[in-house]
Amino acid sequence: MESDRRDFLKAAGAALMAGAAGVLTGSKAFAGAGLGAGVTAAPGEMPKGMTFATIRRRGEYSLGVKTDKGILDVKAASQLFKKSVPVIIDEVIQRGDQGLTALVRTALASSKAKGLFLDEESVEFGPCVTNPEKILMLGFNYRKHAMETNTPIPTSPVLFTKCNNSLNHHKGVIKLPTNVAVKFDYEVELVVVMGKTAHRVSEAEALSYVFGYCTGNDFSARDLQRKTSQFLLGKSCDGFAPIGPYLVTADQIPDPNNLKLECYVNGERRQSNNTDDMIFNVATIISYASQHFTLKPGDMFFTGTPEGVIFGMPPEKQVWLKAGDKVTSIIEKLGELQFSLV
Repeated sequence: MESDRRDFLKAAGAALMAGAAGVLTGSKAFAGAGLGAGVTAAPGEMPKGMTFATIRRRGEYSLGVKTDKGILDVKAASQLFKKSVPVIIDEVIQRGDQGLTALVRTALASSKAKGLFLDEESVEFGPCVTNPEKILMLGFNYRKHAMETNTPIPTSPVLFTKCNNSLNHHKGVIKLPTNVAVKFDYEVELVVVMGKTAHRVSEAEALSYVFGYCTGNDFSARDLQRKTSQFLLGKSCDGFAPIGPYLVTADQIPDPNNLKLECYVNGERRQSNNTDDMIFNVATIISYASQHFTLKPGDMFFTGTPEGVIFGMPPEKQVWLKAGDKVTSIIEKLGELQFSLV
């Protein structure tokens, strides 16, 4: 099991760093470039070739960009080079590039910026998206997961929501609400973040509205989830939506429905599948939701989980998560999300 995890982590890391080795402009890569360094973008356009992170310092969030030199502290770079650019991820999503790509390229080329690149191991991460208007969830959207829970295959996407208080981050902690629940469960999920307002869009154009993708976990209290016919109570406790560590721009994920995803508990693999097992693919989900309500930049979809959750096991084999457990979620090309329970 541990060797499988190491192999997947090695492949996931290689994919991220392959992007970080330099993005092509015409036929040349920018020398010493990190992610996004060789891409040009108009001020209002969504950035391309970028892998974003949220840096957390003293309770405040700021923007980071993953490069082969480390995570660039964008706020510090903007001050050093006297450039006005978005300095939190929500500004990038709402306003577009606004000179950000040019600043990253400048920092990578300048000897003065050496101290602005942070070692990832030392970074305190925040949620890679910090203020979505809507957190939309998909229930029973993997065939094998529907089968393991004896749920009929849905004929239309099963939508529900989480609340913003549930947002959490890489290396975050979930304080289990043991005063009201005991049946805690993991769900690794591909998370889709919208980049443009979408209203009644077609499936053919839906993916063009996506800003980027990240790794997420739809952490759940199953006893609260099943207490009523509504899922909200068991899904929206504080910290129940870890995302990150990275938000990868959509151009780097040409097919979101061909990504390997896995979940580990204390190093033991519990889930392993591919997003091609989704019943409703990402384009269908976006198009379907947009027929009913307007999607805004920053809105996110948790797109469902594959088989292997505790909830899908026979009752005699259901050993629920507890304080002290550590959960790791990995999605190909998007990175590894870790959190612990107390």
